[in-house]
Amino acid sequence: MEAQTVDNLKEFFTFYPNQKAVDRDSTIYRQKFIAAPVVSYSPETNFAFGTGAKFLFKFNGSGEETRVSNMPITLQYTLNQQFFLYSGFEVFTNQEKWVIEGNLLFQNYPRLYYGIGSDTPDSAEEQYDYYQFLVEPIFLKQMFHRYLFIGAGIRYNHIYKTEFDQEGLIATEQRDGFDGSTSVGAEVAALYDSRSNILNAQDGWYLEFTHGLYGKVLGGTNAFNLTRFDLRHYIDVSSKNDDILGVQFVGRFTRADIPFSEYAFFGSSEIMRGYQEGRFVDRDLLATQVEYRKNFKDSRWGLVGFAGTGDVYHNVDEFQFKNLKPNYGVGARFMIDKKENLNLRFDVGFGRGTNGFYLGIAEAF
Repeated sequence: MEAQTVDNLKEFFTFYPNQKAVDRDSTIYRQKFIAAPVVSYSPETNFAFGTGAKFLFKFNGSGEETRVSNMPITLQYTLNQQFFLYSGFEVFTNQEKWVIEGNLLFQNYPRLYYGIGSDTPDSAEEQYDYYQFLVEPIFLKQMFHRYLFIGAGIRYNHIYKTEFDQEGLIATEQRDGFDGSTSVGAEVAALYDSRSNILNAQDGWYLEFTHGLYGKVLGGTNAFNLTRFDLRHYIDVSSKNDDILGVQFVGRFTRADIPFSEYAFFGSSEIMRGYQEGRFVDRDLLATQVEYRKNFKDSRWGLVGFAGTGDVYHNVDEFQFKNLKPNYGVGARFMIDKKENLNLRFDVGFGRGTNGFYLGIAEAF
């Protein structure tokens, strides 16, 4: 009865744009557009209410060799009087000859600020409000290997309508871009992605590397460079229950004339759960986490346990093991789409003297 009720509810919110074509040709992938009311929570936003949608599809002519493309869209308003529109997409063309990925974000986001550095005190807390529009399309071509893609893209990040305490730390420091900035840059990118399922990976490797050069030629306010990497590995540790061990290691590094908005923010609903996003801020960031995902046969329910560590640095060569900040936590999962392996997620994370809980759709990584 439970499974039938969940499936009926999912079907109520699911549309199939190419159903007529599938009826004529059963070899065509049946596209899904899932749109439903969404409630989420994180320490940065409080409760958020709105609409979440996922468009899952394959281009005509793609078979089993092509993974399902994912274009999610989230539109929400939070109890902290924030709004945000976000999409982080990954699209595979026929036979995965190309991958188109990137981010689209428009938000009004009040943020708590404590200063720059890895040891700023809680007593320094102040609020920093701003609007942000970010767009980042990246086009990658399959080269040299089945799962290796190389390409380039652009990134545009505009911060405006800033508000802050005129007697506070931000106004006193007056770091470059504290009252708004525009970053415009060209990126080179490489992606290795052997995951069989991008919504909830059961196996494989994922490595994304980008290096961007930003300048004033196209209207930017600052000239700097930004390097990022995201390495993940998934291991099927139990064929009996399909338990998964996931490991992630990320880094972010900026140099030269960096605007305030491009510093690395420590903590989020994806990595270093338990720390408020932006609790610690500096030029460089390194963080890692491991997560054990416990699944139960013939059940939609699952459990996770996770732990991680990381820190921010003015220069990454300042790294010391003794200064790393820990986090750990547990969570529950409920599968809303068995075919796509898509879960509802509830996590409780703990850091050093801090904690938070997170509610959303799909895995943290």
